[in-house]
Amino acid sequence: MNPNELKKALSKLPLGDVRYFDSIGSTNNEALAWATSGAKDLSLVISDEQTAGRGRLDRKWFTPRGTALAFSLILRPTAEEKPYLTRTVGLAALAIADTLRTRDLVAQIKWPNDVLLNGCKLAGILIESVWSGDEVDYLVIGIGVNILKEAVPSAELLQFPATSLEEALGATVERGKLLHDILAGMIALRPHLGSDSFVAAWEKALAYRGEQVQVQEGSAMPVTGKLLGLETDGSLRLSNEDGKSITVRFGDVRLRPQA
Repeated sequence: MNPNELKKALSKLPLGDVRYFDSIGSTNNEALAWATSGAKDLSLVISDEQTAGRGRLDRKWFTPRGTALAFSLILRPTAEEKPYLTRTVGLAALAIADTLRTRDLVAQIKWPNDVLLNGCKLAGILIESVWSGDEVDYLVIGIGVNILKEAVPSAELLQFPATSLEEALGATVERGKLLHDILAGMIALRPHLGSDSFVAAWEKALAYRGEQVQVQEGSAMPVTGKLLGLETDGSLRLSNEDGKSITVRFGDVRLRPQA
C-alpha cells in the first residue's frame, strides 16, 4: 500500500486530512500530537509499519512492514456525542466486526477492546483523548488488524492467542479496501452512538456472553461471574455466584478456568 493507492481507496469517504508513513513509531502518538495542534475531525494517520505500536496498559503491538493495518482516526466529538464517549471503543469494534461479516466471517468482541475470529485475536483498539479544561477536545482511535500471517507474533510473545485474516480466509486481503470498509462503518455508526440500538448491537457481538469468565485488573484479585452483557456506558455486567449483578469498568476478560 502506497500513498496513491491509499488516496484512491479512501477518495469517497468524508475524511479530514490524511497522513501516510512508510514507517512510524506509533500512529496514535502522531495523531495525538496532530490533534493537539488542531487536526480536523476524521483526520487519519496510517503507516505501513509501526516500530513502537502499543495497546492498552502500554502493551506492545507488533506491526511488521506490509503485513497489517495500523491506523489512528481523530474524532472531534460534538456536544451531542460527548455524553457517550465511553462507547467509542464499541464504535470501532462494531465497525470491524461488521466489515468482517461482509467477508463471511463471524467476529466477536472481547471486552473491552479486542476483536476475535475463531477465539483468537485479530484486531486491537486503543482509545486516547486530548482534553481542553474539563472536556474532551479530541479522541484518537488507534486500530491494528492482522492481515498476513507474518503480522502475528510468535507464541511465546503472546498473552492471548492471535490470528490473521489470511489464515481465516485462506487468501490475502487488499488492505486499502479493508481500511475503507472499516472507516466507512465507523462513519455510518457514529450518528447512532447514543442510541439503545447501538449498545444492543455491541452487546450481541460480545464474546463469552452467557459463559463464566474472570476479569483481571492489574494485580488485584480477578472478578469472576457469568457474563450478562453491557451497561449503558459500555461497562461489563456480570452475575456472581449469588446471582448479584456486578459492574466491571476496567480489566481483561478471559473464560474462567475449569475447576
